[in-house]
Amino acid sequence: MSARNELILGSTDQLLQATTRRRFLGMLGVASSVVLLPGMFAACNSNDVTGLGRQDPNDPANFVLDLSTDTGILNYAYALEQLEGAFYTAAIASPGFAQLSAAEQEVVLDVQGHEVIHVEFFKRVLGTDAIPALAFDATTVASLMANATVLLSTAQLLEDTGVSAYNGAGKHLANPANLLVAGKIVSVEARHAAAFRDIRDIRAGGANLGRAFAGDDVVNVQGLDVKAEPGSVLASVVSLNVVTSPLGIGSGPNGTATADQKAPTPT
Repeated sequence: MSARNELILGSTDQLLQATTRRRFLGMLGVASSVVLLPGMFAACNSNDVTGLGRQDPNDPANFVLDLSTDTGILNYAYALEQLEGAFYTAAIASPGFAQLSAAEQEVVLDVQGHEVIHVEFFKRVLGTDAIPALAFDATTVASLMANATVLLSTAQLLEDTGVSAYNGAGKHLANPANLLVAGKIVSVEARHAAAFRDIRDIRAGGANLGRAFAGDDVVNVQGLDVKAEPGSVLASVVSLNVVTSPLGIGSGPNGTATADQKAPTPT
C-alpha cells in the first residue's frame, strides 16, 4: 500500500508561496490530506457559526451572510471565489476557450488554477463555518463563454468585480491577520484583471492600445482601484442570473460604509 501524502500548514503565508500552492492543488481530489494547525485562521473555529445565518434550517442551500463578523466577511469572499472558480472551470471546456490563442489559453488555465486554490483555501480554513456550495445556472454560465470575445469580457468583469469587492470589504475585517490574507488575495485578483485587460486591449488595437490595462473605470481620480460595498457587489452578482442559490446579507458590516465608486463594467 502506498503512503498517504500529507501537507501540514501552520500559516496562511505558506499557502501563498508558489511551491506550496502547486502541491496543495496537486493533492486535491487524490489520496492525501491537508492538515491546518491551530491558529491557521484566527477568526474561525469549530464553535464560530456567527458568519452564517440560515433563512430556513431545513434547506441548507438557502442562506444569508452575517457580515458583522470576520467569519461572515470571509464567507462573502468564499462565495465570490466559488463563482470565479466555477466560471473558469467551465470556461476551459467551452467553445470560447477553443477560439483563444495558445498564449491566451495559458492565461485562462493559470487563472483557473489560482481560483480553484482560493476556493479550496476558504473552504478548508472556514471548515464547518463555511457556507454551502453555491448552485449555478448552467445555461447562463454557458452563455458567458459562448465565444472568445464574450469569455474574455466576462473574465474581466469577474476579476474587476472581485478586486472592488475585496477593497470594499477589507476595512470591515477586525482581525489584522485576516486583513493581511485578504490583501494578498486581492493582489492576485488584480493581476488577473490586468492580464485580461491586456489581452482585450491587444485584440482591440487601434488608437486606444495600452489604455485598458488600468482604465478609468477601475482606477479613481486618486489613482487607486475602485471599491464596492458588499450589498452592491451581491446585487451585481445576482443581476448576472448565474447563481441560483439564494444568497443575501442578514446583518451588515460593523464598519462605516462608504460611497461606492463606478462599478467595473467592460464594454
